[in-house]
Amino acid sequence: MTEPADAAARRAIPPVICYPTDTLPRPDLALYRRARDSAGKTGETTVPAREAATFRVPAGHFFRISSVQGPQVGDLNLWNAHDLSERFYSGKTRALHGTHLTAGHRMWSSFPTLRPMATITHDTLGWYGKDEYGGSVHDVIGTRCDPYTGNLLSGTQYHHCCHSNLTRALADETGLPLSQAEPHVHDVLNVFMCTGFTRDTGQYFMKASPVRPGDYLEFFAEIDLLGALSACPGGDCSSEHSSDTAACHPLLVEVFAPAEGALDGWTPPPVNGYDRSHGR
Repeated sequence: MTEPADAAARRAIPPVICYPTDTLPRPDLALYRRARDSAGKTGETTVPAREAATFRVPAGHFFRISSVQGPQVGDLNLWNAHDLSERFYSGKTRALHGTHLTAGHRMWSSFPTLRPMATITHDTLGWYGKDEYGGSVHDVIGTRCDPYTGNLLSGTQYHHCCHSNLTRALADETGLPLSQAEPHVHDVLNVFMCTGFTRDTGQYFMKASPVRPGDYLEFFAEIDLLGALSACPGGDCSSEHSSDTAACHPLLVEVFAPAEGALDGWTPPPVNGYDRSHGR
């Protein structure tokens, strides 16, 4: 195609942020920090390599995802513990906060509730920023490795990808058959994963995660949560993400309860106030 005469002028038009966030409800991070200082550990879950596990976090508690043995990324799903139809909405979270999350960002729920489910309160990889390739950590752009894309691209039947891991874990936790659990599995927060888009073709890329044992991502539960975390079969995702040969390691999830009275004045966020009339 021949470029029009005003091609340069069209490209030079400055961008407009789709969703300015100046009016977003702000988390009281100072309150959360004080509450965290008083919190005691109430439980933990080890997520085995190439598998997933579930965990529950009451509203007003904290949970931490940690690297414990070696570089490892994890795929995180969150649901309202009392209603699986309210689940993490990665697309809207991306639209509000950007492609990668860090401390101060929130994980938002699906329509029609659209409210904060969890707030990230601490990120030991916050120093990474954005590298020379445009890569950063904790993305909400990847969908999770899955058996359907694997079959589409290479004809494989691989069952320890994150989608299948999360499906099995949710089925085991809820008692649902696999066929009913699977539709509740959704796009993830890629914890510790280092990703971006190539500048020339715009393709989603991954590279070796900078996570090391002792690094963690910590959250405040804004509502009662059911979580599922898959320790990705790609390990640190330095070469591939559905693999029986990549070095993989477990991940640790810990839950912490603040001392009584530490959150005085805090209440879980209400569901979204839109009247749902849709113009009728």
